[in-house]
Amino acid sequence: MKAAQIKKYSNEINVSINEIPIPEPEENEILMKVMAAAVNPLEMLQLTGNVKLIQDYKMPLTLGNECAGVVEKLGKNVKGFGVGDRVYTRLPIKKVGAFAEYVTVDHEALAKMPSGYEFTTAAAIPLAGLTAYQGLTEELEVQPGKTLLITGASGSFGQIAVPIAKSMGLRVVVTGNTRSREKFIRMGADQYIDYKKENYWEVLTDIDYVIDTLGANEFEHELSVLKKGGRLLSLRTAPNGMFAKRNGLSWFKRILFTLAGNKFDSAARKQGKEYRFMFVRSDGKQLKRVTEIVEKYHIMPDIDSRKFSLFQVNEALMLMADGKLNGKVVIQM
Repeated sequence: MKAAQIKKYSNEINVSINEIPIPEPEENEILMKVMAAAVNPLEMLQLTGNVKLIQDYKMPLTLGNECAGVVEKLGKNVKGFGVGDRVYTRLPIKKVGAFAEYVTVDHEALAKMPSGYEFTTAAAIPLAGLTAYQGLTEELEVQPGKTLLITGASGSFGQIAVPIAKSMGLRVVVTGNTRSREKFIRMGADQYIDYKKENYWEVLTDIDYVIDTLGANEFEHELSVLKKGGRLLSLRTAPNGMFAKRNGLSWFKRILFTLAGNKFDSAARKQGKEYRFMFVRSDGKQLKRVTEIVEKYHIMPDIDSRKFSLFQVNEALMLMADGKLNGKVVIQM
């Protein structure tokens, strides 16, 4: 089979298409024929080695974190799935490889695709959907009736996170670009702040929860709108000691991440608030719950109109890294 691989970490996008054997599923795995795989900023972090402290990979590494496809073969212990099922997944971080014609997946990381969805659309759901679900339920521990702010939410994450948050009974405030305003209002966003027209930190106060997608430069502004006792969850700023502990990392990594996140932890504590960081993990049961929400609310993430084959993986990565998108970038097999 053909697979998009790197031989070493690099700051340059230089992925090779190699011929490798079709893998055999282990007893708890299925073999999936990949029909579509989404391209995410996470691939860039893995390509450059910026996530080595969380997960260091053996080389060559087949890239790709989320995909949709068809079950080709079952391991002997797999239950709940059959050959021919249309499935999708956020692959376990220790065993990525969606940019390939086939991939083996632990059945506990797998869910059946939303009914009636195309492979290209389904492939764009797992990573953002699980990030939103885990962030809201595990990190923020949200309660109905309270207010959530998502900064920089006009991209693919926000398109899934907003309806999931609304399904949990939250009042949702979004910051984003001008062109996405009407779409997010239709999705159910209670307030949409166009970042080019007004500063959210000048109009918002007493927010219960914040999800940050922008990074460290926004930290002080995000913290300022949070009420005392509120919680700020970042997807980009910096891991901290709590993140290392909750993910069972080694004592050495706990020390490193405690030091890395100390600035943000301290600033939040001084104001009686809490800082969190997360890195999404695979979870088939949670993905099944995400699927139910996707089907109920007809969540349809935008897919970039430009089409890419596996042989165009470098172009797809460059487009995603450039950031000038009209939806999520998807590789079609």
